[in-house]
Amino acid sequence: MTTRLGIAEAELSVCTTYEFPEDGRPVQLSTSREPYDLTASTLVVLPKGRPLAGAKVVNRMAAVGVFVSHAVEQPEPRQATTEEASLLGIQKAALVTHTRRTYYNGQGHPVETAGIVVPAAHCEIVYEIPISR
Repeated sequence: MTTRLGIAEAELSVCTTYEFPEDGRPVQLSTSREPYDLTASTLVVLPKGRPLAGAKVVNRMAAVGVFVSHAVEQPEPRQATTEEASLLGIQKAALVTHTRRTYYNGQGHPVETAGIVVPAAHCEIVYEIPISR
């Protein structure tokens, strides 16, 4: 993920993991990373911390003067890892949709990247593409 963030392996990043439940069981997993230097001296350095705990990336970044201009998502099918299968309550090697998402600021620099995992049987990939004339 550090490559997608555009930082060196030795540079610090903030890693946050999430489990999104439905009926008390995780149905989606997400691991995100942000460059530590971007929010290090701010109140939003920890995505799950106050004052913006639970806020979306775009809102957290805007609170510290970083404006997100766009995101890129790359979904791909693959088999679940042993850990993912255990957390999601699916068979090891069951098909999942793994989406690599990266948010960028107006200068084209990555400000957050995430790996999102959903059992393939629980998701449908749909895109809406605006057409300008």
